[in-house]
Amino acid sequence: MKAVFLDAKTLGHDVDLSPIESVTGGLEKYDRTAPDQILERIRGFDTVLVNKVVLTREHFEACPELKTIAVVATGLNNIDQAAAKDHGIKVMNVTNYGRSTVAQHTMALMLALATRLLDYNRDVQAGRWGKSDMFCLMDHPIMELEGRTLGIVGYGDLGQGVAERAAAFGMKVLLGARPGQEPGVVDGYSRIPLDELLPQADVVSLHCLLTDETRDLISARELKMMKSDALLINTSRGGLVSEQALADALRAGEIGGAGFDVLTEEPPRNGNPLLADDIPNLIVTPHSAWASREARQRIVGITAVNLKSVL
Repeated sequence: MKAVFLDAKTLGHDVDLSPIESVTGGLEKYDRTAPDQILERIRGFDTVLVNKVVLTREHFEACPELKTIAVVATGLNNIDQAAAKDHGIKVMNVTNYGRSTVAQHTMALMLALATRLLDYNRDVQAGRWGKSDMFCLMDHPIMELEGRTLGIVGYGDLGQGVAERAAAFGMKVLLGARPGQEPGVVDGYSRIPLDELLPQADVVSLHCLLTDETRDLISARELKMMKSDALLINTSRGGLVSEQALADALRAGEIGGAGFDVLTEEPPRNGNPLLADDIPNLIVTPHSAWASREARQRIVGITAVNLKSVL
């Protein structure tokens, strides 16, 4: 197996790639690869590892020796899968590596929004507490999560991890049926149509992949269906939510807050509606929910197992 990793820096320099190197018999590595560098760097290799580098039909047609693409992540939207299939190329990805860290980040966003943590911290930093006429500040309404309803859309490994942690906070969990999913009962949780879930949920957390069916799953229509104090959490993919519609809804007070770890363009070099500084109770983090060292090392181990399976 002759393998090259086109964007190794995406895993960080503090992970040990030796499990992959031992399986492949060596690994050529590049920190990052620009689109115009892809062809020259994959020629002669039968195995290509990528995280976010986009591989298309053009690349497959120019490199008939290519047999395997290992995506060191879960999402496959950067790979032209139909073209890969046409060229007999096996595409593999990594799942079940980030349950703990992504669920932890999801709960952190939920808790910070519910307690208005950032707002109160800003008040303290601005000196408002020191000027208060009593011992505390109560300017921002706090949501107690116990007894509240959490709607989870996407009940895979990550959604299950969030459900477990939400149950520890005493929340009621409902599942939302994605397009094409049948309602029913899963692990004792009711799965109901999204239009039924949104008006009931105090918090909605998204954990599904971005597909043609899930793109703009939450748009202006769906946001208007939510409670006026509801929270929307997205640690999955930016394209699941219409970002302009969300920014408008938050400004208008149609929902109570939102926590996003993902945007439609990453990094957001061309700006984004959710990066405006006048949006209330919004937290945006830089796609870091997955990035604990433990999770990144698990990605390496699972990728090595995946590659070994094709030897």
